[in-house]
Amino acid sequence: MEKNFTTGSVFKAILIFSIPYLISYFLQTLYGMADLFIIGQFCAVESITAVSIGSQVMHMLTLMIVGLAMGSTILIGKAVGSKNNVEKNKVIGNTVSIFMIFSVIATVLLLIAVDPIVNVMSTPTESIASTKIYLTICFLGIPFITAYNVISSIFRGMGDSKSPMYFIAIACAANILIDYIFIGQLNFGPAGAALGTTLSQTISVIISLFFVFKKRMIPGMKKTDFSLDKNIIIKIFKIGIPVALQDGFIQISFIVITIFANLRGLNDAAAVGIVEKLIGIFFLVPSSMLSTVSALSAQNIGANKNDRAKSVLRYGALISVIFGIIISIAMQFYANEAVSLFTKDPVVINLGGQYMKSYVWDCILAGIHFCFSGFFCAYSLSIISFAHNCFSSFLVRIPLAYIASVHFAKTLYPMGFAAPIGSSVSVIICITAFIILNKKEILNGQK
Repeated sequence: MEKNFTTGSVFKAILIFSIPYLISYFLQTLYGMADLFIIGQFCAVESITAVSIGSQVMHMLTLMIVGLAMGSTILIGKAVGSKNNVEKNKVIGNTVSIFMIFSVIATVLLLIAVDPIVNVMSTPTESIASTKIYLTICFLGIPFITAYNVISSIFRGMGDSKSPMYFIAIACAANILIDYIFIGQLNFGPAGAALGTTLSQTISVIISLFFVFKKRMIPGMKKTDFSLDKNIIIKIFKIGIPVALQDGFIQISFIVITIFANLRGLNDAAAVGIVEKLIGIFFLVPSSMLSTVSALSAQNIGANKNDRAKSVLRYGALISVIFGIIISIAMQFYANEAVSLFTKDPVVINLGGQYMKSYVWDCILAGIHFCFSGFFCAYSLSIISFAHNCFSSFLVRIPLAYIASVHFAKTLYPMGFAAPIGSSVSVIICITAFIILNKKEILNGQK
């Protein structure tokens, strides 16, 4: 249901919106891990590898879909803030129409590209056939995966972060159950994992649409709202395309760094892989703050409350920094213990501990530039977010990781610093951009 966050305590508003989103993000992470965990209990290594590679591709595609839908979240938020229900419904209708078209085109193109994708991922020979099956089934489900993420983006734009939480909870439960049946009982292997992913998203979409229409959660919608409006579509893509590309490039940079670790040997590769999983969990808070800042700032910008939007940014960054400091300090003492949750190999634990102790400082810095990115997106300035992330990833993080991997062959500690140093550059760019835009009054009157 629609909720307006343009009045009352800013801190309370952030908590009300971000906690359900944080739970949703956690469930989505659990959802992604379920395929790999269950197939690991019943299948051979080549099947595990196939699902691992396939899920990495799907994770990247999902992030790009969510990024593209960010434009809709922002425009809906501004309409809610300005109490313009006509504009809100037009944006929602155009979002549904354009993403339906997008999902069909994407499905066709991805199905054609299955073989090239499998080759680019350097898939081991033993896992090629299973990876192709996994990706083919998942690509056929792109319309439903897109629908789920678009529905969630629409509700978050309306200030409702609870409904998407319920939808992903349904999908997560369905995925685990279907995986167990198809993989554990019917021995479908990677195909079963892919079916679980696709069918669970389909179930979630059907149930969410049932509640949308049953409870009339979007009142006042008309058929004409679904007619394509050139101006609205341009506004959606102006915000969404830079965010989608940014998320895609960031995932590519992580893949490249993983390749650097793979070239160092099996132990280093395992250590880096484990730490990436842990960092992904730690980043749930900064990521939830990004979406919270973007959605709440958009509403306040729409209500012409620019100072309140800046307060949302300050509180979001403060929460992220405090959380990042706590996690970073804790990992200086318990990094090895954290890594040991995933392996008992003492060499991997030691290497992982080294990598974690330096990498984990990124939780503080990334939390800051994540919040700035959400804030800039709310002002339809997502190009700034795109620019600083691409600059820090390709000109700082990747080169430094490569240099460290080559010149410090016996330890992963220096390599871990590539991430926080890259984020430091992003923070500097974000703060500089904020100061310049604020002085030019761009952040004081734009809707």
